[in-house]
Amino acid sequence: MNDQPLQPFAPPTALLDHFHISYSAGLLVEWVLYAIFAFWAVYTVIAIYHWLRYSHTSFLAFPAIGIHLYISFALMSYALTGNPLLLPFLP
Repeated sequence: MNDQPLQPFAPPTALLDHFHISYSAGLLVEWVLYAIFAFWAVYTVIAIYHWLRYSHTSFLAFPAIGIHLYISFALMSYALTGNPLLLPFLP
């Protein structure tokens, strides 16, 4: 096998042709990221509610929540757009 050049992965075309699915790797990755971020948003809202509702040291909660939301939003926007606008430490 070492004498053959490496080939990039390609999905099975017979399956895609059978179901008439147009395949775009970029679009698929984008929608998977949207699904992950939607789950993250719901999980974060629930965690913030419980932290504020049941925590006895809530004066630390507000800065921690703010930092968490800023960094998470910056990473999400970087993952979806490739623009490190909110992450100044990236090249």
